[in-house]
Amino acid sequence: MKYKQIILTTLLCSLFFQGISMGQGKKFKWLRTGSLHQYIVNVGAEYEMGRTDQTSEQQDGLRWPAQFSYQDNLVGKSMWIGTTDFFDPGLNQIVPHKIVSVGTRSYDDINEIMPYDFRMIGRFPHPIVIVDDEEASDNNYSDIVDEYNPDMLADRLIINKMHSYIGLDITRTIMQFSQQNHDNYIIYEYILKNTGIIDRNGTVDTKTLYGVVLHLQNRYGVGHESFQRGWSPNGNINWGKNCTNHVIGQDPNAADFRMRAAYAWYGPHSQSTVDDWGAPDWLSGISLGGVQYVGMVTLHADQAPGNPVDDPYQPVTTGYIGSDTGPQDRDMFNPQLMTRKYQTMTAGHPEQTHFEALGGNFADIWGSDAGGYSQGAGYGPYTLEPGDSIRIVIAEGVSGIHRALNYEIADKWFNDDSPFTLPNGSQSNDRDQYKRQWVQTGEDSLLQSFDRAIDNFDNDYDIPSPPPPPEQFIVQSKGNRIHLEWADNADAWTNFDGYRVYRAIGKPDTLYEEIFSCDAANVVHEYNDTEASRGFKYYYYVQTKDDGSTNLVNPGKPLVSSKFFTMTNKEAFLLREPGKSLKEFTIIPNPFNVRARSLQFESSAPDQIALFGLPDVCTLKIFTERGDLVNTIYHTNGSGDELWNCQTSSGQLVVSGVYIIHLEVTEDTYDSVTGDLKYSKGDHTYRKLVIIR
Repeated sequence: MKYKQIILTTLLCSLFFQGISMGQGKKFKWLRTGSLHQYIVNVGAEYEMGRTDQTSEQQDGLRWPAQFSYQDNLVGKSMWIGTTDFFDPGLNQIVPHKIVSVGTRSYDDINEIMPYDFRMIGRFPHPIVIVDDEEASDNNYSDIVDEYNPDMLADRLIINKMHSYIGLDITRTIMQFSQQNHDNYIIYEYILKNTGIIDRNGTVDTKTLYGVVLHLQNRYGVGHESFQRGWSPNGNINWGKNCTNHVIGQDPNAADFRMRAAYAWYGPHSQSTVDDWGAPDWLSGISLGGVQYVGMVTLHADQAPGNPVDDPYQPVTTGYIGSDTGPQDRDMFNPQLMTRKYQTMTAGHPEQTHFEALGGNFADIWGSDAGGYSQGAGYGPYTLEPGDSIRIVIAEGVSGIHRALNYEIADKWFNDDSPFTLPNGSQSNDRDQYKRQWVQTGEDSLLQSFDRAIDNFDNDYDIPSPPPPPEQFIVQSKGNRIHLEWADNADAWTNFDGYRVYRAIGKPDTLYEEIFSCDAANVVHEYNDTEASRGFKYYYYVQTKDDGSTNLVNPGKPLVSSKFFTMTNKEAFLLREPGKSLKEFTIIPNPFNVRARSLQFESSAPDQIALFGLPDVCTLKIFTERGDLVNTIYHTNGSGDELWNCQTSSGQLVVSGVYIIHLEVTEDTYDSVTGDLKYSKGDHTYRKLVIIR
C-alpha cells in the first residue's frame, strides 16, 4: 500500500470513529498520549458502559498501565448539578430541589444536559507509523484530533460544552500531558455559567440560581485483569463490589493535611482462597491483576462568583454512595428523587470514610448495596446571578507498582521464593506480607502523582515538554534484518539529545527492552535490528529524548516522547531470501502437532506454520487430502518466507489431517546478479503437511 493510500485510509477511519453513536447524539474521544488512557463522552460524564453501551464493557476506561491488556479501572461516573427553590416550567411550579444529571447509568441529551461543542485539540499530529507498507498504529482510530495548536501546553485538550435545563452552561476542558512525570493523570476544568439558556433552540429563561452544587461521582473497579484471565475470586469485582474507598484532606487545618483527595483500591475479596491483596494470579503466578490505586484530587474551587481565590474547604461533601441504591435513578420531574439527590450532594463529610467504616472487614460483604460503593464529591453551594460563573478543577489519576516489579512479586509470591525483601529494605519469610506491602506502596505513588498535578496547576500548566516524536516511523521486515527508520523533525528541539529504540517479542502486550540509543553527538535516523530471530514476531517504538536538564522531578534523567505515539500494532519478522529453486520449498514444523509447544515458534502464536524457501512471487493453495480448497495465500513480498495461521479462508482453525500445499510461480523472476531467468511463470510444485490436534 502506498503512503498516500495509507493517509487516505486513516482519514476515512477517523471520520468513521468520530461518527460513532451520532444517531443518539452521543460521541466519544480517547485521550491516550500517556500511560493512562481514558475515553471522554460529550454528554458530560463517562457513565457506565458509556463508550459501547455493552454490559461486557462494564470495566472500561482509566487504563493504566495502558501498554498492557485488561488494565481498566473505571466502572462509571456521574455529573449531577443541583439548585434550590427552582421554578420548573415542565411542572409549572416551584420545586425545592432541581437536579440535571448524567449518569451513573443514563443520560438525556435532548432535554436535560445538551452538548453543543465537542472537539479535541492537539499540540501536534500523531506520527505516521508503517510496518511492511501498512499502517500500524492504534492512533489512527483512537487519536482523533479536530484541530492543532502548536503553542498549547497540554498535548491533547478536549473542549466539551453543554446547555442544561436549569439554565446553566457547563464547559468541561480536559487536558492530558505526555511528559513521563505527568502522564498518569488527566485534568478536568469545569466552568458553570448562568446563561439562562434552557434548550437546544437557545431559549433564554433568565433567573438567579440558588444553592448550586456540582457533584461528581466515581465508581471504580480494580482487578479487571484478574477477572478477564479467569482467576478472580468472584465476577462481582467487575463492577467494583470489593472496591475500597478512602478520602483525605477534609480538614485543611489538620496537622496532617496534604491535599484534598479521594481514591480507591482493590479490597481483598472474602471468597478468595489465597491472600488477595493485589489480586494475584494463583494459577500460574504470572502477574498481579489489581495493583492500581485510582482516584481524584481537587486542584481548585472558586470561593464565589467573581472571587477566583481557591476555597480550601471544597469539596463540602465527600461521602461514599451505594452504587446501585443511590440515589442513582434519573427522573428530573420526580421532586422526591430530586430532593434525595440534593441531600446526597450536600451531605457533608461522614465521620468515617468507607475504608475506616470497613474496620478491616471485606468490602464485598460489607453494607447492603449489591453494587458496592462509589465515591462522591460535592462543590458548592453557590448563588449564580445571570452571567455569573464559577470554576472547579480536579485531576484524576491511576498509579501503582510498575509492570516489571509486578511480574517479579507475583513470581516470588507464587513460588514462595523466600527470603523476601520488603519496601523498607528489611527481610521477611512471609510471602503474603511481602506482596501486600509492595502493593500498598501504590497508595503513595498515587499521592505523588496528585502532588505533581497540583504543581502543574499551580504553574499554569507550563511544565517542561519532551521533544516531539518523529513525524514518521517506518519498520520493514527484511531477509537478514528488520530495518527501522524515523523522521528528523525533533533534531532542532532545544536540548535535544537523540533517540531510543525499544522492542517487544511475540506481542505488543508485554515488556519492551531498549535495543538502540544515540545522542546528539552521533545522531542517526535508522537502525537495523540484526539480532532478530527467524519465526518470531517483533514490535517496536522509538522515543526522542532531551539531555535531562529540564526534568524537574528527576534532575538529569532525560524527558522522552511518549511511547504511545510510535508503538507499532502490526508485527515485523525476519524474512529469508527467496529460494534459488523450487526444491528449497519446505514447511516447518511438519508434522505440526499442536501439543508439541517446544517445536513451535512462540507461545503467543500456537497455530503458526512457516513456509520457507519460496520464490519471490507465487500463490500457495492449501487443499485437504480429498482436494477441497482450504485457503489461498498470495506471496508478493519478494522474500523466501510466508506464515500460515492454520486457518481457512473463513477464519476457522483446520482440523487434524493431511493437507496438500500447492505452489505456483506467478511472475517470471530473474537472478539479481547474473540476470538469468530463475523462475518461470507457471512453474509449480507441492508439499504434504500433517496436522495433529
